[in-house]
Formats: sequence, C-alpha cells, structure tokens
Amino acid sequence: VQLQAYGGGLVQAGGSLRLSCVASGRTSSYYGMGWFRQAPGKEREFVAAISWSGGTSRYADSVKGRFTISKDNAKNTVYLQMNSLKPEDTAVYYCAAENARGIFTDGRQYDYWGQGTLVTVSS
Repeated sequence: VQLQAYGGGLVQAGGSLRLSCVASGRTSSYYGMGWFRQAPGKEREFVAAISWSGGTSRYADSVKGRFTISKDNAKNTVYLQMNSLKPEDTAVYYCAAENARGIFTDGRQYDYWGQGTLVTVSS
C-alpha cells in the first residue's frame, strides 16, 4: 500500500487547510487511518485517527474542536480539515494506515506511512 499526502502550504494564523491522503496499491477499505505531525526539533506526535468504517474518530487535545478527520472509502482517501490554525500547528503532516481495524494514537501501531506534507502557519 502506498500513501500520498498533499494539501499542505503556507497559511496565516486563523486560516484553514484541508489535507488529503490517497491510498493506492493493495488498498482496502478495512484500514484505520491516522494523521501525525512532526515539528522541527520535536518528536512525531499524534493528531487524529479514524476507524476503518469512518464511524469513530479520535483527536489530540491540542487540535480537538479545530481539526476534523474524515474518510471516503470509495476514493481510498482520508482527509484532515484544519481550521483556526495556529503557528504551533506548523509541522510536516504524515498520514498512516493500519490493517488491524483499530483506531490508534500510537504511531507504532501503523503499518504504512505517507511521505508527509508541510504545513506552515504564520503569525
């Protein structure tokens, strides 16, 4: 399975961006998906995750109420709608997929990773 993330860019604080992650190869709708991010000089951190059915989602406290994760199984795509962006949201954002049909906040539970897309929020 290959994951391609895109949609990053430069945005002012308070603005919005929508990230997309498209899965290709031996894809399956039975993947739980997640978004993680890594800021310069910091460790990778969990952002959001969604179950394989799309019916359950989880968020990091830092993005709760501002970010929304969604999944379109017909398009093999997961989205991350990011609103009210803050400078501290600046990071490379990675999408990931896991085939255990779970919903995980630990990156070690994921089997496949995309290449990352850079989000820069200016103050």
